[in-house]
Amino acid sequence: MAEEGAPGRRGERGEEPPAERGPGAAFHMFVLMEDLLDKLKLLSYEEEALRRHNMRPLSRHYFALPTNPGEQFFMFCTLAAWLISKAGHPFEQPQECDDPNAVISNVLSELRSFGRPVDFPPSKLKTGCGEQVCYVLDCLAEEALKHTGFSWKRPAYPTEEPEEEEITEDDAELTLSRLEEDIAEEESDNEENYIDLNVLKAQTYRSNMNDTAKQEEILQSTTDAAEWNLEVERVLPQLKVTVRTDNKDWRIHVDQMHQHKNGIDSSLKETRGYLDKLHNEISRTLEKINSREKYINNQLEHLVQEYRSAQALLSEAKEKYQEGSGGVTERIRVLSEITEALEKVKQETEEKGSSMTDGAPLVKIKQALTKLRQETIQMDIQIGVMEHTLLQSKLKEKSNMTRDMHATVIPEATVGAY
Repeated sequence: MAEEGAPGRRGERGEEPPAERGPGAAFHMFVLMEDLLDKLKLLSYEEEALRRHNMRPLSRHYFALPTNPGEQFFMFCTLAAWLISKAGHPFEQPQECDDPNAVISNVLSELRSFGRPVDFPPSKLKTGCGEQVCYVLDCLAEEALKHTGFSWKRPAYPTEEPEEEEITEDDAELTLSRLEEDIAEEESDNEENYIDLNVLKAQTYRSNMNDTAKQEEILQSTTDAAEWNLEVERVLPQLKVTVRTDNKDWRIHVDQMHQHKNGIDSSLKETRGYLDKLHNEISRTLEKINSREKYINNQLEHLVQEYRSAQALLSEAKEKYQEGSGGVTERIRVLSEITEALEKVKQETEEKGSSMTDGAPLVKIKQALTKLRQETIQMDIQIGVMEHTLLQSKLKEKSNMTRDMHATVIPEATVGAY
């Protein structure tokens, strides 16, 4: 509807930040925060979000300036969760004990699901203030407004009637012309209550001209004195000239100063007696206190001296105690070292005693001797067998040699016989 046709929609400031940041970029988040506050008011955030959590309404620059990081971050999480729910996505309300990183991650994921770009690190939202916080809340507020069917309309400017320009005059000095104008205005307001000074001036001028023209004639009054007095009494109430007072006039301020001065002088005359009386009473009381203090000091001087000597003895005793405590600490350390060495010696003695009284090595020696005897007997048997075998082999060899000798000797004898 009008959301598409209205040029320069207020929410479009946070969607596409300028690539080149100019000198006014530092104040961009203040403008963004004011737009966000307007959108939250359109969504009735005070009734639906703040009263439910018992929170105070936001100021114009609440998320633009750092005040209380913990409170601002919790407010950011609460409003973000409420806006996401308002935009139609279910979102659990965060608590103060929740992990900030998890809450920020969930909020940014919901923001990306709306198609909004996130080109900054999540750590920028932990402070609870800054341009990124305003941008996230502004985008969520726009999505909530879209979901509720709100649309920006063209502004309707009221028709202004042309006003007559009033020329402001300086009323510091009251001139004759200004006086005549004021008198003329008073006459128009009060009709016949005041006399017209212009007419009176003209009559006076004409009478003066007539007087100058009749200077050569003899002046003689033809008016009755009684009638003149009656006319004066009748006209006297009408001969009243009023001047409008202006609070900016310096004369008014001077009169006020004089009035205040007179009031102060009169009040001072009344209070001076009370103040003098109070001053005399305080002086007498201070004198009594000083005399009593001197008396107490004189009476307790020996006790003070005893107290000081006791303090000196106590300080000496404390020094001796500190020295003694230092020696005791050193001796306790030496005792602990000696105790550790004694425990080590006892442990070694117990190990040696247990090894000496233990019969296991002796049993092992006896078993080894028995095994050696058995092996010796087996070796003797093997040696006897080997000797017998060797003897048999020698006897056999000897018999073979004898037989061979006899075999070679007999044929020679036979040959000799022939």
